[in-house]
Amino acid sequence: MTTRTLLLTALAMLAFAGNSLLCRLALRETEIDAASFTSLRLFSGALTLWLLLRLRPTNAAATGNWFAAVALLVYAAAFSFAYLSLDAGVGALLLFGAVQLSMIGWGLWRGERFGRKASAGLLLAIGGLLALLLPGASAPPLGGALLMLLAGAAWGAYSLLGRGVTDPLAATTGNFLRATPLALLISAVLLGQASWDLPGLIYAVLSGALTSGIGYAIWYTALRGLQSFQAATVQLSVPILAALAGSLLLDEALSLRLALSAAAVLGGIALVLGARQHGR
Repeated sequence: MTTRTLLLTALAMLAFAGNSLLCRLALRETEIDAASFTSLRLFSGALTLWLLLRLRPTNAAATGNWFAAVALLVYAAAFSFAYLSLDAGVGALLLFGAVQLSMIGWGLWRGERFGRKASAGLLLAIGGLLALLLPGASAPPLGGALLMLLAGAAWGAYSLLGRGVTDPLAATTGNFLRATPLALLISAVLLGQASWDLPGLIYAVLSGALTSGIGYAIWYTALRGLQSFQAATVQLSVPILAALAGSLLLDEALSLRLALSAAAVLGGIALVLGARQHGR
């Protein structure tokens, strides 16, 4: 794996953690509703990406496809509605646990195999997540948990669909442009529940333009240097990053268990990224 891929992957993980934090902040601390947050997030992401695409020297058109756009919409909508009842760290754990299972399952189906080093890294990372949750962790609300698991499966599909793209920025732009009107339809259906204020609008725009639009374009670029197993496992760092940010900005508890879990997860990821998987 090249240094460029490692750097892009790290930036993408910070963007993903930022999404959890911004969404939870908006839905807990402001008046914006989940549907409006989702629509504005996708719209601002689409606008930012379109502008970046137009500023390039070449006249590249937005590409993408409807399968990826629908996966993006399902992820973004389920993500927002789940965070109405989940804390930032717990939501990120559920999200990327589902991401990991979907992407690793796809990799196994395609013939990827685990070496000893990669298997040890995966077990260490999963053990770190379990240590963060158990013992004594209260169960999250069932509805929010199921929505976040759905969001994770959709994001896993979106990531897998992005592995073969030749122009990450053009593909991400096209996906956001397709997903935005679908999100607006959801907002129209739930118009009677719509509400917002200036802080909520700012959080949604930041989430869409920075941590979503630009962050996802970076992720699509990084995916070209990652195997499915690596792409799935590296995202286990996001719950740790989200939990740490939540402890600093959302008054969630910062404990020795959290610090030890972070060390285990990041150490496991380092093992997986340094390993080679075997194909058919």
